[in-house]
Amino acid sequence: MRSTEFISVLFFVQIFGILRDCVEDTEAVMAEGKKKHIGILGARVVGKTLALGFANKGYPVTIGNRDSIALKESWEGAKHPNIACESYFKTAEQAQLLVLAVPGRVAAAPLTECEIVHLNAKIIIDATNPISEHGPDKGVLRLFTEFNSSLMEQFQRRFPGARWVKAFNSVGSAYMVDPPFDTRPTMFICGNDPRAKAEVSKLLDEFGWDAEDMGPASSARAIEPLCMLWCLPGFLENKWNHAFKLLKHESK
Repeated sequence: MRSTEFISVLFFVQIFGILRDCVEDTEAVMAEGKKKHIGILGARVVGKTLALGFANKGYPVTIGNRDSIALKESWEGAKHPNIACESYFKTAEQAQLLVLAVPGRVAAAPLTECEIVHLNAKIIIDATNPISEHGPDKGVLRLFTEFNSSLMEQFQRRFPGARWVKAFNSVGSAYMVDPPFDTRPTMFICGNDPRAKAEVSKLLDEFGWDAEDMGPASSARAIEPLCMLWCLPGFLENKWNHAFKLLKHESK
């Protein structure tokens, strides 16, 4: 084997070892019953809602945006003892699990600021939607993705070392945490990593949701457009107080 080939093989072996150790360390934290450090990428309504949701359930939370000082001074939630405000980079560096909660059309920028080394092997809950900058057409949102592609698949290709799980994209922020319906609503999720989806499902259960695994990352092509359906009653009748529920008939 030539020296250049040996160095390349050694590099990939080292990277694989780092990724394996990160996953094992994360699972050890869960096994001990400790609360993971949650990083929220984005400080708009969804990001703040989920940050407070995790913090109120005892999780240490870092919420990241471009101006963390202004966020800390202007947002009442920053006073929560479990919440810290940092840059995107610091948030990704410190967190054990990340939530991407920015508009889909600008989501690549904070991910790039985080740097790949701080995304690899970490679960990233993708709460984004590929909503176009153009307004809805008769209440129907416009998406910038094609029918046979999804935004999360783009993220998965660009950051393949991360463990992507789609969630929180098909309901309004007011109902993301402990939704007050008569029955538990359904959160449709997908992703390529079964263990990551199992962990996110446990978090969703803690948040008052029944998780429904729709399969690999390609299933985001079906899950992302659910935001269009969820928003229709809102745009047409100003009704935003609903969520989806998957009903099942158990055959005898």
